[in-house]
Order: sequence, then structure tokens, then C-alpha cells
Amino acid sequence: MLPKMKIIRPLLVLASIVVLPACGAVERLGVRVLGARATLPPSQIQRNIPYQSGSGFERSLDLYLPTERNAPVLIFVHGGGWDTGDKDLRAGSLDVYGNIGRYYATLGVVTAVINYRLQPKSTWREQAEDVAFSVAWVRENIAQHGGDPKRIFIMGHSAGAHLAAHAALNQGLQATAGVPAGTITGLIAVSGAALDLLDEPTYKTEDPRYYEKRFGPQSNRVEWAAASPITHADETDPPVLVMAATGESKGLQRQAQKFFETLQGIGVKSHFLKIKGESHARMVLVLSHPKKAAAPAVLRFIETGSPS
Repeated sequence: MLPKMKIIRPLLVLASIVVLPACGAVERLGVRVLGARATLPPSQIQRNIPYQSGSGFERSLDLYLPTERNAPVLIFVHGGGWDTGDKDLRAGSLDVYGNIGRYYATLGVVTAVINYRLQPKSTWREQAEDVAFSVAWVRENIAQHGGDPKRIFIMGHSAGAHLAAHAALNQGLQATAGVPAGTITGLIAVSGAALDLLDEPTYKTEDPRYYEKRFGPQSNRVEWAAASPITHADETDPPVLVMAATGESKGLQRQAQKFFETLQGIGVKSHFLKIKGESHARMVLVLSHPKKAAAPAVLRFIETGSPS
């Protein structure tokens, strides 16, 4: 076991990236979680590929490639409250998002871990466009890397779940990025925030000022509706797996539950999985931990369309 001070520092780094104001104090995460490192030969990793012509590092992606050909594809969108985060995030010796890429690649899934522009230099609309353009790049190019462009899944954590949901459900956004309808096979929304900004009970427990900083005044209901992925959903959308942790704030748990129920109500094939004993920060780690519930559920969803 690592000495105590060596544990605390990487956890603070991780929490500063993924925590939302409703998450409370920084939680101590187990070394066993941080130590679940997946391995992949360097020859199966391609880094910093621009997904828009002439774009910089902020609009690039890393590819993690299995040995299998014509494999399903997973696009991962990091969190960070819309104003922080990076695909190269490290917590101690663990590259958190890279580990997700390696983990699913070892199980036969081509995985793209993306960056996108951050606020306040960019708006939420531009961030959502970045994610949609990454989907367009994957669709056009992934076959030459061994992926199946007809089986593209997108997964995001926290703010990344919000942006991934826009890419999967917002048809106007898809048209802007040149993503044909039906491109995305499934959406995996993990610990999502701002999925329905018009849900007033949520913002009786969450601080609306946090969201006003990112989406404008709460009184501007038109903008808050546009920023809510759920308002763009319809019965033609792909299957969705929604996950939330029992240790997350009541507001975040409500957002996940309401997102799932609304999707079901309009006819979208949806699944809801509550992960016991985890927190908002831990969720991003257990996505690549084979002995935790979240990662096997994601893999089953990719393989069969159901987490169970």
C-alpha cells in the first residue's frame, strides 16, 4: 500500500477536474481503484489526431486499438465542469482517461478519447459542436483503424455526459457537423449534469449560479432549454444507458433518473443503472475497473444493447 501522502495528492488532482459543486468535500479513493491499470502495447495507441482540419491540441483525439478488426467503437468525452479537463488527465501514475481507452481496447473495442474546447473561451454550443465533429471524424476514418463505422457508441462522464448526449440526441447539431442520422448506435451517460436544466426540483438542491455561469441566466428559459439534451430527444434516438452513483448529490441523481424516465416516456430504448457505493469522482475511475459494476455494464451494452 502506498504511503498516505502519496494517495491524497492524486485524489485532489482528480477531484479538481471532475467535481461539481453539489458533490461536497473531496473523497478519499481506494488505492485498489487507482491501481486498476489496463495495459496496451504502444503500437496500438495513436495520439493527438486532429478531428477537425487545422485544429489544435484542444480538438484532437487519442485512439486505442484492439487487435480485432471491424470492432465496435467507443468515443469517450471527459468531464470537468465545462471549464476544465483534458484527455491526458493524470492522478498520480494513472492516466485516468487513457486507462479507459486501454481497458476497452483490450476487450475488443476501438476507443477514441477526445479533447474539446473549454469555457469561458468557448460556449457550450461550441463545445457540443466539437464533440459532434469528433463523431463525424470517427465515422469517416475509423474503418482504416479497424473500427466498424456502423457501431459507434459515445460515452461521457459528468459535463462530458451532457456534451455526449447532445451529440447523440441533437439532430440539428448532427446536421451542422455532417453526422448522418443513425450514426450513433448508443449513448452512455455517466453521472450526467445539466441533462434537463428546466427541472426546477433539481435546482432546489443544486446551486443554479454554477449553471448560470455556464449557460447564462436561469431566467432565459429558451437558452436553458436549448442547452438541455433532453429537449432534443425523440423516438428515433439510439438506445441509452444512464448511470448514476448512490454517493452523488441528490440533484445529480435526480437528473439521471429524470433523463432516463423522459427517454422511456417518448419511446427511446433506455436502461438505468444505479452504481452502489460510488461517488461522482469514483465513477470515472470504475469505468475502467473490471471488478466494479460500471465497466462490465458498459461492455455488455456495447455488445448486446443491454447492461444486464
